[in-house]
Amino acid sequence: MLRSFLSLQHISRNVNRKKINKNPLHIILRAMATEAQPITALPAAKQIISYEGIRYTTIKEGLAHILIPEASVEQNSKVRNDQGVSQVFYNPIQQFNRDLTILTLKAFGKERLEHKQLAYRSKSDKLADKKRKRKEQPTGQGEAQGGPPTKSPKILENATRITAEEGSSNNAENQLLAEEAQNAAQPAAVEAEKSTETSSGGKQETAAAAGAEQEKPGSKFTILDALSASGLRALRYAHEIPFLTSVTSNDLLKTAVDSIKLNVKHNRLESKIKVSHDDAIAHMYTLIAQELRRKDLRTGKVSKSEKYDVVDLDPYGSAAPFLDAAVQAVRDDGGLLAVTCTDSGVWASAGYAEKCYSLYGGVPVKGWYSHEGGLRIVLHAIETAAAKYGLAMEPLVSLSIDFYLRVFVRIKKSPAAVKFQGGKNMVVYNCDSGCGAWATQLLMANKEAPNKKGSGVFYKHSLAKGPTVNRSCEHCGGTMHMAGPMYAGRIHSPDFIKRILAELDDASPEVYGTTARIRGMLQTALEEFLPSPEDMEAAKSGMDLSREAELATVEPYPFYFHPATLSGMIHCTTPSEAAFKGALKGLGYRVTRSHTKPGSVKTDAPWSVIWHVMREWVRQKAPVKEENIKPGSTGYRLLGLGKKQEAEAEKSGESATEEGEKQKQEEKPAVVFDEALGREVTKVKLVRYQENPTENWGPMNRAKGK
Repeated sequence: MLRSFLSLQHISRNVNRKKINKNPLHIILRAMATEAQPITALPAAKQIISYEGIRYTTIKEGLAHILIPEASVEQNSKVRNDQGVSQVFYNPIQQFNRDLTILTLKAFGKERLEHKQLAYRSKSDKLADKKRKRKEQPTGQGEAQGGPPTKSPKILENATRITAEEGSSNNAENQLLAEEAQNAAQPAAVEAEKSTETSSGGKQETAAAAGAEQEKPGSKFTILDALSASGLRALRYAHEIPFLTSVTSNDLLKTAVDSIKLNVKHNRLESKIKVSHDDAIAHMYTLIAQELRRKDLRTGKVSKSEKYDVVDLDPYGSAAPFLDAAVQAVRDDGGLLAVTCTDSGVWASAGYAEKCYSLYGGVPVKGWYSHEGGLRIVLHAIETAAAKYGLAMEPLVSLSIDFYLRVFVRIKKSPAAVKFQGGKNMVVYNCDSGCGAWATQLLMANKEAPNKKGSGVFYKHSLAKGPTVNRSCEHCGGTMHMAGPMYAGRIHSPDFIKRILAELDDASPEVYGTTARIRGMLQTALEEFLPSPEDMEAAKSGMDLSREAELATVEPYPFYFHPATLSGMIHCTTPSEAAFKGALKGLGYRVTRSHTKPGSVKTDAPWSVIWHVMREWVRQKAPVKEENIKPGSTGYRLLGLGKKQEAEAEKSGESATEEGEKQKQEEKPAVVFDEALGREVTKVKLVRYQENPTENWGPMNRAKGK
């Protein structure tokens, strides 16, 4: 007995030793046989650092290095090999998220700084022109002629002037020019006036010097990493975004804040990273309160805004509690809000519909396209959070990735654009218990109408007609359930995605380890765009849509389906992707895919055509045994088996009825499953969808700390 007990104990020790050895952090530590180095040592991967009696190992991602305490490895040995317990949260699977975010911020920041610099140059030119006119005009001439005295240029009024006929939401862009021009150009204007007063024959270099002074404020670019954990995001932003002015790295846990400070010190980024120990919501509301106290009661504006150009929310779970503060903490002249939500079981599943509604204000869809539905529900939550403050949301990139979603939206102060919101949100009627068909219903209608002079158009915001469907599905007779409200507009900006892809061309694979997948996902998201008839008409005429028309635009062909799911409903073999797409293209419809799931089909064909193609597939290529299909089932109704029996029983009926049936059959278009037409020819192989990187990968455990 004693020998058996000792044998079992020996086996147990070996098993535990194997578990420890398989831990990746433990392997790193065992591989490092060198002495621990001080915190001031030059950062390097797999480096051992000793600081205040604690040993750390260094993990490198991008250009940043973070320190993981050895104590975490001992804790990790007590749990599964693929997951660990750490005082600071770090998940290597999320490198894709971080790489994508940095490239997105680079594209956004360059575009934003370009607009700022153009505004500064414009104001500098106007300032120089004003000064030249003062020099050419004799002293006191304006007063002698009874005119008003010479004053400094009204930069803010010039920047915000909008004609009544334009009357659109372009005031958001003008506010961007106005605010930055006021902050940057007013000091230059003061200097110009001083030089004019002291020397009547001032030199031309003054205006150039004033213009040079304007460049400095225009280069300001700040980021808030509201839920920073280890600080890795902030470290990478500071290292890899060259035009970044400062990034605030905030976290509620003291252990996380201590880790951030240590990592900032080790990476030598004290001049760029501000570490904050605060509740994220409290931090943002404090900033908002300070802005409100500085607001000019007469103009309603703040002389110099301290809000962030970018607010990044990457919580463990839902970002819903942070949205109200975040939309106010980001600059309202076109700032960027980046949001991650990892609670896909809530917004992409009907199992917790009540939770989804309480968090995001919408009911999720039950169906294969639920991840796009989840994206639209979260966008709706952001939009409604912003709208109450007169802020308009513009989605730039919206992606469903692995177990989470990531959206990037632009926030602008534009009460005119907010008026279009009712007509850009919808509810969805979904045959989730039957064939899976859906129909949408806009909450309001944005209608174009001619103005009184007949020289242009304006938009009326009226009530929408409804419902758009019956209680039973027109295709299979199943019950229609309702989901939403959710965002009905475009979830991507094709132009902005192209900017990110341009950044990706210059990105080093050594720094951005997920470039192949980023390119594949962004290219797939770009291909999702199916132009509406209005878009195609504008493209043919060579004219761009008006600002109002862009604001009123909704996604005409939301969601997607999977041919295998349709085949399962009618109990037939699944058509190949090329054959199915070829059939739809042959009928004159456009076909693409969704970035959310492999094998998805997104098309402008209506559901009546889609089911007609599937019935033709059964008739031409994949016959089914009708006796095996249960009468009254979804497949039975979709294949029209009940109608066939009725037709056979009424063969002796009137000839007029037979002629009517023949005419209906003739009206249905012929379907050809042309695989050559449906097959895609691509010169570049893309990694469009995630491949499992490791066993049991996922969100990992929440960080443990105080």
